[in-house]
Amino acid sequence: MNPQVTTLGRSQTAVTSTNKVVKNTYMLLAMTLAFSALTAGLSMAMNLPHPGLIITLVGYFGLLFLTTKFRDSGLGIAFVFALTGFMGYTLGPILNAYLALPNGGQVVMMAMGGTAAIFLGLSAYVMTTRRDFSFMGGFLMVGILVAFLAGLGAIFFEVPALSLAVSAMFVLLMSGLILYETSNIIHGGETNYVMATVTLFVAIFNLFTSLLHLLGFASND
Repeated sequence: MNPQVTTLGRSQTAVTSTNKVVKNTYMLLAMTLAFSALTAGLSMAMNLPHPGLIITLVGYFGLLFLTTKFRDSGLGIAFVFALTGFMGYTLGPILNAYLALPNGGQVVMMAMGGTAAIFLGLSAYVMTTRRDFSFMGGFLMVGILVAFLAGLGAIFFEVPALSLAVSAMFVLLMSGLILYETSNIIHGGETNYVMATVTLFVAIFNLFTSLLHLLGFASND
């Protein structure tokens, strides 16, 4: 057997597999973003209260665990929609609170526009340059853990300055996570489109809420 032919065949198979992951990831991401927007809209229309920190954390990590556990089956997709729908529900009361402020509508639209611009810009950069950002994995893991704990501290001890600093950290960390995960997908580091979708969705969600917080503060809201 010709080694070159074998190597070429394997290379083509890898490229086909990667393209399939990319296609499935962005299709599922688009659907989950739309579903999350729907649940957020319903939550806003029904004026539902925010579930609170404890229920939010239990719901998020519980559904994330189930999504991860069943990522290789149809149940994994069902739990992806459950997770993103739940996150949309928790976002509804937050958006209602901002929209009730004098400049709330402008702040929300600016946060949405900024999130879209950052995500599309960073994704396009990785897709066109095909640069490998896998080296950021360890830094992002530690940074997100530190920011998460700092965020809990800001909530429990009611420190507005720390809360703003955490939001700024999350904007940078989520931007880095988009670079890292997109690079992971196109270079074959992530072969499960369910987990790739969850990672990108969480990055977009946290990027949006962090920008919302920062822009709200900048607008004196």
